[in-house]
Amino acid sequence: MPVTVRGLTKRYGATLALDDVDLDLADGEIHALLGHNGAGKSTVISCLGGKTSPTVGEMVVDGRSYASLSPRESIGAGVAVIYQHLSVVDNLTVAENLFLGQERTRAGLIRRGAQRDQARAALDRIGAHGIDPDMRLGALPIGQRQMVEIAKVLQRDARLLILDEPTAALSKDEASRLGDLIRELAGRGIAILYVTHLLGEVLKLADRATVLRNGRAVWSADRAEITRDSLVAAISDGHAGAHASPAPPRRDAEAALAVRGLTGPGLGPIDLSVAPGEIVACYGLVGSGRSRLFGTVFGRLPRTAGTVSVDGVPRNATSPRRALHGGIALVPGDRAREGLFAALGAAENTVVDAASRLGRGGFRSARAERGVFDRVAASLALRPHEPALPAGRFSGGNQQKILLGRWINDAARTRVILLDDPTQGVDVGARKDIYDAVKRLAADRGVGVVVATNEPEEVIDLAHRCLIFSRGRIVEEHIVAETTADRLLAAVHRTTPETRILDASEGH
Repeated sequence: MPVTVRGLTKRYGATLALDDVDLDLADGEIHALLGHNGAGKSTVISCLGGKTSPTVGEMVVDGRSYASLSPRESIGAGVAVIYQHLSVVDNLTVAENLFLGQERTRAGLIRRGAQRDQARAALDRIGAHGIDPDMRLGALPIGQRQMVEIAKVLQRDARLLILDEPTAALSKDEASRLGDLIRELAGRGIAILYVTHLLGEVLKLADRATVLRNGRAVWSADRAEITRDSLVAAISDGHAGAHASPAPPRRDAEAALAVRGLTGPGLGPIDLSVAPGEIVACYGLVGSGRSRLFGTVFGRLPRTAGTVSVDGVPRNATSPRRALHGGIALVPGDRAREGLFAALGAAENTVVDAASRLGRGGFRSARAERGVFDRVAASLALRPHEPALPAGRFSGGNQQKILLGRWINDAARTRVILLDDPTQGVDVGARKDIYDAVKRLAADRGVGVVVATNEPEEVIDLAHRCLIFSRGRIVEEHIVAETTADRLLAAVHRTTPETRILDASEGH
């Protein structure tokens, strides 16, 4: 089923998420789609999957032209999207998931035996012989749950399979089996759009690759022309030289954050020291362990060994509440689900942690809270400056400013702030406002800042030092003033194992 995308453009107000993108997929082709966060990959997926309507452009699927697709039309056209966060129901059995919404019935009753038999046949077709159709899906490891979702879409005659970061949460063996399955499906004539950050997977699997940057398709090549160097050059956006670093950190005081021998499931051991006023970037690909480090330091994930100190005081937080009490704040990667109170106003979101300190005699002070909000909103260039407007009604960039403002306002007691992908889905203007605010926080108040990112340009624009993460450990350290985005990008792919698909499939 050939697929052609022409002139695909998507605007969100003044933000241009996609800008005149062309893309071609042939029957049986594995086509890799790459680019940094915010490059437009998710928007392309959403347009083809029917979750988003393009502003302009044409999608031709199996000879039929669409200006936009609904989810039902996308499925009917043979398009199937397997998102990084799987759309399966853990409390149902494998067979019930496979037939969810398309149950086999007779006289109004579900034919469970027939569903079980057909589910087993569907799983056998993709080589998932060991999965019991009667098992509750939530009891299966993530790799097998992913196989169930693939079986589900293939039994609906999918001819274009879109895989979004499919190996991010998989073990080496699971990723190897997925790689084998992808090759097999392509051999049956199914087109595969494979979205990934992992260059080794592209080199091993892809027949063709396209790189997006700032919403545009800037590079596309066939297998013979795809090299690691050509991919790095295409993904980089021209940050060729070293950039000016933020103000130098203080070296004459106790470390703002000291982590020693920290270990947990899939993490460590980690040794890390952040000086007062220092901005340290944890740079690595999806699944490298940078976000797991944040969750462990903040008390959201269990630790098995190690210590965490703030300003020389042990702060071995076993919960987020204890971490906050110890001066550690986290801005999570998923602001909508894990950070903001969408129904509350911008001001209330900003002062929620400081309200008790701003009041007197057990009563809140509306005047003090409004003053804190006005100052932080001005420093972050929050738009609109509307304290009562629900946070959920702000744009993505301004939502991130509200969440950041909660921990950097002048009533906050933050000594260490952990920023997990702080500019994901944020436009260029809002990025600059956030970067400026973080640099002021570090320089003026001596707060230690740790940033988790998979964008080398963000490292260059924001940090003093860069720690390269791979498989839950720090594998390299770079002084930002002495390096470039291209060098960092090359380093992270040099130090990342050649992907689990590549490692486990050398014989193919």
